[in-house]
Amino acid sequence: MFHPNKRLIVVIGLLLIIVAALAACSQEPVEVTRVVEVPGAEVEVTRVVEVEVPVEVEVPVEVEVMPVTAVSVIPFEEEWASSAHADVEAEAFVHWNEEDPQEVPANCAKCHSTPGYMDFTGADGSEMGVVDSAHPVGTVVECQACHNDIIIDKDTVVFPSGAEISGLDASARCMECHQGRASTVSVNAGIEEAGLDPVADADTVSADVGFTNIHYYAAAATQYGHEAMGGYEYEGKAYDAKFDHVEGYDSCISCHDSHTLAIKVEECSACHEGVASQEDLVNIRMPGSLVDYNGNGDIEESIDAEIAGLRDALYAGIQAYATEVAGTSIAYNSHAYPYFFIDGDGDGEASEEEAVFPNAFNAWTPRLAKAAYNYQVSLKDPGNYAHGGKYAIQLLYDSLEDVNMALSTPIDMAAMSRIDHGHFAGSEEAFRHWDGEEDGGIVPANCSKCHSAAGLPLLATEGVMTSQHASNGLNCATCHSNLETFELYTFEEVTFPSGATVTMVTEETDEAGLQSNTCINCHQGRSSTVNVDNLIGETGDNELGEGFRFQNVHYFAAGATLFGSEVQGAYQFEGQEYAGRNEHVSKFDSCVECHDTHALEVVVEDCAECHENVAGEEDLVAIRVSEVDHDGDGDVTEGIAGEIGTMSEVLFAAMQAYTVNNGLDPIVYDSHAYPYFFNDTDGDGEPNDGYSTWTPALLRAAYNYQYSQKDPGAFAHNSIYVMQFLYDSISSIGGDVSGMTRP
Repeated sequence: MFHPNKRLIVVIGLLLIIVAALAACSQEPVEVTRVVEVPGAEVEVTRVVEVEVPVEVEVPVEVEVMPVTAVSVIPFEEEWASSAHADVEAEAFVHWNEEDPQEVPANCAKCHSTPGYMDFTGADGSEMGVVDSAHPVGTVVECQACHNDIIIDKDTVVFPSGAEISGLDASARCMECHQGRASTVSVNAGIEEAGLDPVADADTVSADVGFTNIHYYAAAATQYGHEAMGGYEYEGKAYDAKFDHVEGYDSCISCHDSHTLAIKVEECSACHEGVASQEDLVNIRMPGSLVDYNGNGDIEESIDAEIAGLRDALYAGIQAYATEVAGTSIAYNSHAYPYFFIDGDGDGEASEEEAVFPNAFNAWTPRLAKAAYNYQVSLKDPGNYAHGGKYAIQLLYDSLEDVNMALSTPIDMAAMSRIDHGHFAGSEEAFRHWDGEEDGGIVPANCSKCHSAAGLPLLATEGVMTSQHASNGLNCATCHSNLETFELYTFEEVTFPSGATVTMVTEETDEAGLQSNTCINCHQGRSSTVNVDNLIGETGDNELGEGFRFQNVHYFAAGATLFGSEVQGAYQFEGQEYAGRNEHVSKFDSCVECHDTHALEVVVEDCAECHENVAGEEDLVAIRVSEVDHDGDGDVTEGIAGEIGTMSEVLFAAMQAYTVNNGLDPIVYDSHAYPYFFNDTDGDGEPNDGYSTWTPALLRAAYNYQYSQKDPGAFAHNSIYVMQFLYDSISSIGGDVSGMTRP
């Protein structure tokens, strides 16, 4: 059979040109037809031309046809041949060789045969997103699986939970198989199909409830965390989203060689000290992980070790629960399906004789099924410490916590930790607030500076704030402009909501002050005296304000407290004087000198050098350097934090009395619910609708009350300033300050 190639096409084209040239001077149309003999084929060329006289044109043509041959060298073949994808003897590819029929079933073929993968992706011309039939055994993951005209544009993956992740790079090809085969959704579905409720029937033993297996190497499920819901996520709990590694190393193909599958270790070592080989990766632990997750007292061990410790504790809980609640002892074997077996001899292990299918564990309850699923999830992605270690930790912690609820003697979790310190607590509200929004988890421009990993670097380099994708907490690149030298983004000065521009830099705190400027970009609050006054305008103190709403300073405005009257973070009453920047001793006069820059905790051992009886952070609230009874309670031995606390309580009581005396709606406060102040319409002291009957006097007092609550370290940052604005707030709405002393 003849196969035309490029050379043949070119020769035929020249033939037509020659025929046309010879007949160029003709006057009458003549049909010229010639059969060109080519080895293996006949090519007939017919064309109408005009000639002067009828002529028969014979043009001898020699056509050389080059045979179609295969490429002599396949790019990256040697690298691919050394990978697990090319292992023709691996169980992943030979599991069905002895089956009858000898084929890879449709529900396995996507990831265990090249034809199956091409079927699923539509590269074989079939419907995309489904495997239509079983496929032959004998293939591995071959070149054409990932290199074809269809899959080259693939950028979306649908996980077993139904979650769809889009905008991916070529890693989408990897994620189709490395996503697991189960999720929160399927675990719940299995329980519900057994006629049980996952929560209400948590401890009901049922023969219809079984073990759900996530399957092997579900790396993408670990990496995407709550976005994919690959683990079992407990109701009412918040979970980390996609693990945001640094830019450029945030996907399958950016960390793994796409042909050998090996990790690019030499590139890891640029940031991670002590990494010379792949074996060293399990030892990594970064400054964003300075809590003791598994409770063994060691915060220097690797994240992999933390996960292992939690997993061991969960296994102990699972075994205790199975015996005590389900009534049947259980043991696990990672190499034998279906993994969990009846522990007939009660030795805590699944022996070779016990780890057989007929002895599969059969006394499942919903609670046990959830915990066992997460136990398996933590084992089947051996790289979970790198892909999404915090997500794995949360799954294990929550599973153990849930199992403990049914145990007469719970596993001790007192020393364990579920989340990180604030900047790295990716599961918490500060970073997850936007997940359910219609815009798909976009942090708006006015929030992105402090609530996204990329916001602060953009401000530092471009001087602007724009909307950003929600991130899983802050990361190294949020504060560090160079991840090899760990140089910081710096700001010579910082502008506060009042418009005031200040700097932490002094002659004594040059470098530390410059570093602290980075901190106060976010720890400055979002409102001020200026903002409150702009809202109030010319409205009289006790008049109802039209369109008034509560002004919230926002959380942890430590920088505003520290600078006091210089930035007017609290509401400052006209005619009163207020303390400016709190100048602590020069050695401890900035953010980074008093706080650990990663754990954020106060460096208590340094405080103890001057402040007696300070052994732990809880002792800081007892510090007092004044003998004046500011709050008027007669106690001059309590810490300054106690003085502030009493004045805050008196202020809120004065606010409640003010609403009654002025015929306004009764007011209550909830520090955890927006907009914080609510109507108490039924008089039970519990919040109803958001508060709306604001007067300027009440609004100012409420603003300062909230300020005193939202900077829990205000007693240390600038106690004099805080007591001044609390005293003035109480007085402004008719509260009793007769026994108090204004600093």
